[in-house]
Formats: sequence, structure tokens, C-alpha cells
Amino acid sequence: MGNPLAEKADIVIGTLTEVHGPVVVIACQKLPPIRQALFARFENGETVLFEVHQHIDKQSIRAITLHNTGGLYRGMPVYDTGAPLHIPTSQDALGRVLNIFGEPLDDGPPLEASEFRNIHAPLPKLFETTSNSDILTTGIKVIDLLCPFVKGGKTGLFGGAGVGKTVLIMEFMNAVTSLHQGVSVFAGVGERMREAHELWHEMQETDILSQSLLVFGQMDESPGVRFRVSLAALTYAEYLRDTFQKEVLFVMDNTFRFVQAGSEVSSLLGRMPATVGYQPTLITEVAELEDRITSTQQGNITSVQAVYVPADDMSDPAVNAILSHLDTTVILSRSQAGKGIYPAVDPLQSSSKAMDVYTLGTRHYAIAEGVRDHLARYHELEDIIAMLGVEELAPKDKLIVKRARRLQRYLTQPFKGTSAQTGMPGVSVPLEQTLNDCEAFLQGRYDDLSEEDCYMRGSMEG
Repeated sequence: MGNPLAEKADIVIGTLTEVHGPVVVIACQKLPPIRQALFARFENGETVLFEVHQHIDKQSIRAITLHNTGGLYRGMPVYDTGAPLHIPTSQDALGRVLNIFGEPLDDGPPLEASEFRNIHAPLPKLFETTSNSDILTTGIKVIDLLCPFVKGGKTGLFGGAGVGKTVLIMEFMNAVTSLHQGVSVFAGVGERMREAHELWHEMQETDILSQSLLVFGQMDESPGVRFRVSLAALTYAEYLRDTFQKEVLFVMDNTFRFVQAGSEVSSLLGRMPATVGYQPTLITEVAELEDRITSTQQGNITSVQAVYVPADDMSDPAVNAILSHLDTTVILSRSQAGKGIYPAVDPLQSSSKAMDVYTLGTRHYAIAEGVRDHLARYHELEDIIAMLGVEELAPKDKLIVKRARRLQRYLTQPFKGTSAQTGMPGVSVPLEQTLNDCEAFLQGRYDDLSEEDCYMRGSMEG
């Protein structure tokens, strides 16, 4: 399929009549379908793309601009591309940093497109999709043990600034590359340019970039760009899945900003706000994105999505809409980070739909439940310990607290992405080794070790 912008550049469909920030009204001779890509051309040859969002009447439409609106004027001719927004795809896309249009942001050459793909591609047919209950191991002890990823599933990463979210995301991408010989696609939705720049350089330093593709819709761009950049990145993930037939990790940071962009677009189009001021189409928009993240006979797309929680309110409608699609929930806790426990995963609040005896097997399930029980009992006793001291506990509780504190420190781990700052080389621990170590802790074989000997290391036998 060729580039529709190049092939159908001469079809005039109407003229601009109003410009309201990123929203334009276009008088048309014939109404284009919703989601059609239109464009206007300046005298210097530059183009501004629009996406049709609303039919006002028989002769006019509302569209959202995907570029800066500076220079647009009434009466400006608007052309039809003949299709929705298409992006260039190529096997050479790996290692690149692109924008929503597939244009380079890394000062590299333009992509030599092998084909152009529609960012609004339909879902695969039901018989083409595959279900999978296998676990995707990450080499991260606390994740693999207590909130394992489902291969081809969706994981939400909930955490504020400074708790290690980006480091954890990079470690997931590294695990997919090294353990599963897969590739990663990173969707930066409403990213700050500074954060994007830092991430790009960190990925270059850790050699993850060569097997990754970064697609950014920056914070200062049109809400239409921030609303659609996740679909553009997902289109690249689908292309890599179908072409390489490998494990594909689709990382989105931040899913809440996707919802915010949709809310902006909805307000600009004049829709009446719904619950807590969100757009009335919230559930549909989230489902449209999440349902595209599917596995087929060609390969799996496993998704990790960073999610901001407004005012730490997990009952927020946007958070609930996202949660309903997730298989695994990883909560990053500031209190854990404050104690020096990294990764700062809260083992009691984090959960996975794979946490059952049928998926994990009897041994893994029993060990995970044992670890969780010890940590939960220790959490219950923390107030008593703070007031009266450990010595006032019953002998049985003393033993549980002793083992729980060692387990808490054992579940810390040095990462490859932080080795330059900490001086500790990153380690990846196989799941079987994690199970052996935790079983030994629960049985008391490491009761004589100090807590420091359990902290920031790989396996206990290493």
C-alpha cells in the first residue's frame, strides 16, 4: 500500500471556515468519513494534517489538527488523502526514535517504507487470535514470584515520580530482548522532552535500543497527536509481531495521559462531560486501544502500561476503565522506596490473574502464598514493633518477622540500567532459582544470615 498523501494530493474536498485552537471547521462539497485524514498545504510546500472527528451538518465537519495551526486561514483549500492516517513501516524501524507520522526524531534518515499501515486497523478476526496462559519471565524476583506477567497479557505499572518506574520499564525491555529474543516498542504519550531525551540515551548506553523502537507524542503537541500516538506505536508493534514473529513488548508511558488527551479532544468538539468531568466516550476509547493489544498465530504482544493515579484514588473512572483490561497490577510504593527496597514493588497490593495453582503449578503457588503470608503478618505487627519492640512478640511471631525481613531484603535486586550509578552489576534471576531461595527462607535455612547478607543480590547461591 502506498502513501495516500503522496498519491491523492490533488483532491480538493473543501475549505477552512473556522479555526478554534487545534479544532477546525471545514466546509465540504462531499462529507469525508469519520477518521479520514485531510490536509492543507502552505505555499512553502509544508502540510498540516487533520483528522475528521465530527459531521456538523450536510456541508461541514469538525476536525482535529495534528500539526501546529499557525498560518491557517479562512478559505484555505483542504485536500483529501483518501484514507485514515497511514504510517511508514520497515524492518529498519528498530533502533529509531519516531513521531506519530513515522518521521525521525533522532536526526537519522527517513524510514525506507516497505509498506504503509493504517493506525486505525481493524482487530484481528476471532479465529486468528490466540489465548495464552504461559508466564513471561522477566528475571526480576519479586515480579516473577508474586505478580507474574502473562505472555500476551496486559500489565499496569502504578507509581508516582521517583519510585523507579522508568528503571523497571527498561529492565522489562532488557528481559524481553535477552531472555526471549524479542523486540520492544515504547509509546511516549505526552512525554516531557527532557524525559524522552534521557530515556533515549540510557537505552543507548545499555544496548537495548538496537532491539527497540521509540514513538513519541510530546507534551507540547496537539491533543490530537497525544490521543493518537499510542495507536501509531501499536501499529508498529503489530507490524513487528507479524514480520519478525517474535515476542513483542509494547510499553506505554503514560496511559492516563492518553485518557487526558481524549478528554481535551472531547471538550474541544463540544461534547457534554460525563462522570467527574471525563469524556462520555471514555470506556469506548480505552477499550479501542486495549483490545488492539492482541496475540495472533504470528506472535505475542505483551503490554506494560505506566498509569498515573490522580490523587492516589484507585476508584477514579479513568483508572477503573484501564484496570478492567489488565491481567497484572504492579503497585510501586513510595514507602518501599523510602526504606531502600528497590524495585519498590508493594508485594501485598500488587496482583496478577495468573496467581492460581493451575497456571503457576502447586510449588510456585505454595511458595508465593507463603512469602505473601509472612510479609502480610509482618505488616500487621509493624505498629506493635514500633511501640513495644520485637522482644515483646510471641516466639512464633518473632520467627515470622525475622524471616519476613530477610525475604523483604532478598526481593531487592540490582538492575543493569542502574549499574553505572550504583557500581553493582545488574543481575537476572531465573524463576526456578527464586523459588529455591524463597523456599529455603520459609524453611529457616537462612535464619542465621544477617539481613545485610540478603540485600541487593541475585540468588542466595550466587
